[in-house]
Amino acid sequence: MIGPILPRPALALACAVTLAGCASLAPRHETPALPVPPSLGDAATAAEAPVLAGLAWGDVFLDPRLQQVIALALEENRDLRIAVLNIEQARAQYRIRRADVLPSVGVTAGETRARSSGATSFTGSSEVGRSASVEVGFSAWELDLFGRIRSLSDQALATYLSTEQAQRGTRLSVVAEVAAAWLAVSADQQRLHLARRTLESQQETLRLTGHLHAQGVASGLELAQVQTSVERARVDVAAFTSQLAQSRNALALVVGAPVDAALLPDDTALDAGVALAILPANVDSRVLLQRPDVRAAEFTLQAANANIGAARAAFFPSISLTASTGRGSDQLSNLFDGGNRTWSFVPTVTLPIFRAGALRAELDVATIQKDIDIAGYERAIQAAFAEVADTLAAREQLDERLEAQRALVDASQRAYVLSDARYRSGVDSYLDALDAQRTLYAARQELIGLRLTEANNRVTLYKVFGGGADARAGM
Repeated sequence: MIGPILPRPALALACAVTLAGCASLAPRHETPALPVPPSLGDAATAAEAPVLAGLAWGDVFLDPRLQQVIALALEENRDLRIAVLNIEQARAQYRIRRADVLPSVGVTAGETRARSSGATSFTGSSEVGRSASVEVGFSAWELDLFGRIRSLSDQALATYLSTEQAQRGTRLSVVAEVAAAWLAVSADQQRLHLARRTLESQQETLRLTGHLHAQGVASGLELAQVQTSVERARVDVAAFTSQLAQSRNALALVVGAPVDAALLPDDTALDAGVALAILPANVDSRVLLQRPDVRAAEFTLQAANANIGAARAAFFPSISLTASTGRGSDQLSNLFDGGNRTWSFVPTVTLPIFRAGALRAELDVATIQKDIDIAGYERAIQAAFAEVADTLAAREQLDERLEAQRALVDASQRAYVLSDARYRSGVDSYLDALDAQRTLYAARQELIGLRLTEANNRVTLYKVFGGGADARAGM
């Protein structure tokens, strides 16, 4: 069997392990100050982070059908699959870098046979030489005295963590996009139902007007006006039918799989499908630091910081060790006999003397990249602040707009009922009733759109605060 490692290589290896990784030349990481106001409100004292930042998506998206669709998307969405695979790739890259810290030990075994001619041998006759060896050891293991390998490992770790945050952001976006697409289907269904009811009403009016025209009570102009209204309603029915089909296709695309008809929303989904967590009057801006995109930018900054350490370490000497121990013999049969032990220990020192400024340029590149990543981190926070501020600003007026729009629908309904009654009693022409009907129809369509806007605002609030970014299928 292979003999034990001799004391000298063992002592050298122990000393090398002790010295490796003793220093790091990476600058100390400091998170930049928030480049935004301290709070997202006008009050003097910022409140704690809103409940939305910690809610799971199952606590916000309440409709059981929507929950099933979201769970399906978390399993089938292709963007999310790519993000998961990117994480696995970054994790493997980190393991590679981490493995460089320790020596790679291997076993080498070989047998050599060679024939020499008589002209070149010492005996004047041809000979056949044989040798066999078995060795265990490591080759060209770099001692990390100045932290170069450690810095590269830290960089790979930060890159992996940044990729993981990017996956969290993708998962959060998928949840929000699915909810928005599902709500859009609900709104389009309501628009189509309204258009069909309007068409049926107009067709009934056309039949009545045709009867009156045959009796000479209604003019040809009134009959043409009613016909125009009917055809316009038919156009709307066809348009909303197509729009609904496209919205269903968009939902299937973001989910990544067909969505069963039983999971599609009904007319109540806009009002009850998404809950709105209670928000404080103002929000501490530090809550933005927990958003996946901001966290990813911070880890990218840490990776750039570690890269500076690796660039600095390149200015210093690198020490590599090669050592082995084993057995060697001219005959395979006596390879493991006493006295056939072998060992070698080869330290190598490399000192950069002249690189034509390449090392300095690499350090400059790493330093500039850190400055770029600092700006990127600050920009990510500013973008997050703007998203939250815009969403909160839109939220402030939505309730008032909805109340006013509902009042407008009620008033338009009363005006239409009165105008239609006056037309049927022969007091007014059909043009007045037609105008009232068009006003009511437009008000109802606008109310559906406003209800969709309000529901989407709830979804956007959940997304911009980074809520439920760790949501997974099966919650």
